[in-house]
Amino acid sequence: MRTVYAARRWVTFAIASAISVLAICSRADAAGQGTAPAPVALGRGINILGYDGIWEGGRNAPFRLDNLTAIRKAGFSHVRINFFGFKFMGEGNLLEETVLRRLDAVIEEVLARKLIPILDEHDTHVCQRDVSECTEKLKAFWTQIAARYAGKYPKLVFEVLNEPGGQMTSASWNALLNECLGIIRATNPRRTVIAAVLNVDEMPVDDLVLPSDDRNLIVTFHYYAPIRFTHQGAPWSPTFSRIGPLDWGTAEDESKARADFEKIRSWSEREKRPIYVGEFGVYEAAPAEARTRYLSFVARSAERLGWAWAYWQFDHDFAAFDSERQAWKPDILRALMPAVR
Repeated sequence: MRTVYAARRWVTFAIASAISVLAICSRADAAGQGTAPAPVALGRGINILGYDGIWEGGRNAPFRLDNLTAIRKAGFSHVRINFFGFKFMGEGNLLEETVLRRLDAVIEEVLARKLIPILDEHDTHVCQRDVSECTEKLKAFWTQIAARYAGKYPKLVFEVLNEPGGQMTSASWNALLNECLGIIRATNPRRTVIAAVLNVDEMPVDDLVLPSDDRNLIVTFHYYAPIRFTHQGAPWSPTFSRIGPLDWGTAEDESKARADFEKIRSWSEREKRPIYVGEFGVYEAAPAEARTRYLSFVARSAERLGWAWAYWQFDHDFAAFDSERQAWKPDILRALMPAVR
C-alpha cells in the first residue's frame, strides 16, 4: 500500500508541476514553433482497439498484435488507436500504470511495423454529456500522457479528443482544446497534434480557434453523412435499426458530399492547415454495392484534396477485417485500397 500511495503522490506532483511550468514554458515553446517540423504525413489509415479487451488484460480481445503486419501489408501507413483513458483513471484522475504499460507496448508494436500511431483520447460519451467533468479529466489525461512520452516515440501523434460535441459549444471546445494544447506543448513542443472540428451536422470549421504560431497541428473531422445511410440497420439505435435497405451513389448524393468537403477545403486553404478524415464508414447492414461505392467515393475524394484518412474500423462493427477467418473483407479493402487485388 505504501508503494501505491507513493506512486500516487509522485504522479499528483508531476501533474501539478507540469501545470505550474506551463506559464514559464509557453513563450519558449511559442518561439520554437517557427522551427518545428511540419505535421506528419499520415496517408491512409484505419481505426483499431476501441472496444478491445487488450486494455483489461486480454479478455474479449479479437485484435492480435500481428494484425498490424496485415494492416501494413495491405498498404495502410497509420493506425488510430482509440483509447478510453478516463475508464482507467483512479483517485485523483491518475491513470493506471498497468494500462499505460499496455499502451506503451501497443505503440512500440505499431512503430515496429513501420506504421504511424495516433493516440486518440476517445471518451466522447463523457465529454459530450458533461463538459465540466470532461475538462477535469482531459487535462489530467494529457498532463500525464504528455509527460510520459516527452522525448519518446517522435512519430507518435496525439489526438486531443474524439468527436467533441453534445453539450459542448464551439466556444467551450476552443477553450478546452487550447488548454490541452498548452499542456501538451509544455513537454512536447515538436509533437504533431490533431485537433477536431466540433462534431455536429453543420461541421463549424470556421469557428475553430487554434494558436496561430503552432503549425504542427492537423485538423480532423469525421464523415458519416447521410447518417441514415451509413448507420442503417445498426442494432444499438432504435431509429437506425428499423431503416434500410437504402442505396447511395446518385449524382445528388455525390454533389452533397462534395459540398461538405468543399467547405472544409476552403477553410483549409485559407488557414493553411492540413486535414484528416479521422473516421468514415458504413454499417454492414447496408447493401454491399452501395457500401463500397460510398467508401470508395469518400476515400478517393479525400485523396484528391490531399487529405489523410482513416476507416472506421478494423474489427467489431463496420469491420474491414474478419477476425474469425483472419482475413480482410475483400470488397471493403478494394474500395479503400483500389490497388489491392
